[in-house]
Amino acid sequence: MRPLESRPDLTIFGPVPSRRLGRSLGVNNIPPKRCSYSCAYCQVGSTQNPESQRRTFYDPQDIFLGVNRRLEILRLNGEHVDFLSFVPDGEPTLDLHLGRAIDLLKPLGVPIAVISNASLIDREEVRRDLGKADWVSLKVDEVSERSWRRLNRPHRSLKLLSILEGMLRFRDSFPGRLVTETMLVAGCNDGEKDLDETAHFLERLKPAVVYLSIPTRPPDEYWVRAPKEGDVITAYQLIASRGLSVELLTGSEGDAFSGGGNAAEDILAIAAVHPMRRKAVEGLLKRSGSGWPLVLALLEEGRLVEVEYRGETYYARRFP
Repeated sequence: MRPLESRPDLTIFGPVPSRRLGRSLGVNNIPPKRCSYSCAYCQVGSTQNPESQRRTFYDPQDIFLGVNRRLEILRLNGEHVDFLSFVPDGEPTLDLHLGRAIDLLKPLGVPIAVISNASLIDREEVRRDLGKADWVSLKVDEVSERSWRRLNRPHRSLKLLSILEGMLRFRDSFPGRLVTETMLVAGCNDGEKDLDETAHFLERLKPAVVYLSIPTRPPDEYWVRAPKEGDVITAYQLIASRGLSVELLTGSEGDAFSGGGNAAEDILAIAAVHPMRRKAVEGLLKRSGSGWPLVLALLEEGRLVEVEYRGETYYARRFP
């Protein structure tokens, strides 16, 4: 076994506002940049040497002590935390002691989340460790081998079919809340054929929520760019038509906290997550005592975009 790496101060960070998890205290259990993928869109940069074997990084007891200290300080300051979230600079399941760290944190009484690229989920011990969490997010960018290798650039030992089967096995045994995240990249996985195949798999997986995201920060590869708003709405509708709950993650986390009495803020907050049909927008305006000129102003300012899809008019938040 390799020696433990020294624990940096940044192992514990936050809490930060999260659209999915409320106030999230982050646990960075992997040093940068140890990952099984080298995603073309990664904002942290490329993985120089992708890894697929689990090993020891930090002592889970150190992680527990760091989280416990931070929680004590937050409570003294009257601040609350909704989740403890394993969201490191690499892939959290590469940590051989992930399950032990979760076991130590459980008695603190705060729900635990893990955001994983799912690359190692075909291994029983990884499913067992993830199964200890309360909330798990799995990456499903592609179900096509060629696009998966171009977009996620996995370690050469990984097999997509095995990963997808591992996700289904995990779903069958996981008692917590399972969600997925799909990063849409223009010209790579946003075509109707790719989306239809991805939607078919997600229909089998049946996550509580399918999150669709786009690149919003400088990516590792120059060719990576966000799809057009209309293509994202197409993806949204294709997946939603399978009876799945779908949400967009296309703007800043702060947008999720808008709302309550201000029609413009309400529309922008909802449209950042769920594209709104024209009738829904009209209903919101009526309830707030506002008129259609408000929507025209948001369109003129470039804060809202109007898209036609299968005979319906939708309004979505303009991407950054």
